[in-house]
Amino acid sequence: MSSYRRPRIAGATIFFTVNLADRRSDLLVRHVDFLRMAIRQTKAERPFRIDAFVVLPDHLHCVWTLPPGDCDHSLRWRLIKARFSRVLPKGATRSSHERRGERGLWQRRFWEHHIRDRRDFDAHVRYCWNNPVKHGYVENPEDWPLSSIHRNADP
Repeated sequence: MSSYRRPRIAGATIFFTVNLADRRSDLLVRHVDFLRMAIRQTKAERPFRIDAFVVLPDHLHCVWTLPPGDCDHSLRWRLIKARFSRVLPKGATRSSHERRGERGLWQRRFWEHHIRDRRDFDAHVRYCWNNPVKHGYVENPEDWPLSSIHRNADP
């Protein structure tokens, strides 16, 4: 089993990329209400601030800030993924999914980057907002409906 060394910085601001297992899927946009519900429930139990968020068909990017004294972003992602997965039919599973009780919808890991300073923060917020343009879904970031750009001012 792999052993991942993740920084454990209480109150950190972190950029994440989280992918579905099937990168051709559109489950995240098709069932965005379930994703929102999973995030709301998790935030109610384990608070964190969402600084930026964008949902694309097969992956999402976001920037979170954890509360002072708390560094457990992995548990939050585990809860969000599990809550979202429970309301959908199982994906294609392997025996390793069965052993772990996984439904096969998500890639097991996520990518994270701890934000270092304001310039780093601004760059990652812009990355979230510009990602639908990068993937060719829209011409302008403001045209993508599943983005926090609609609630935030420019970083």
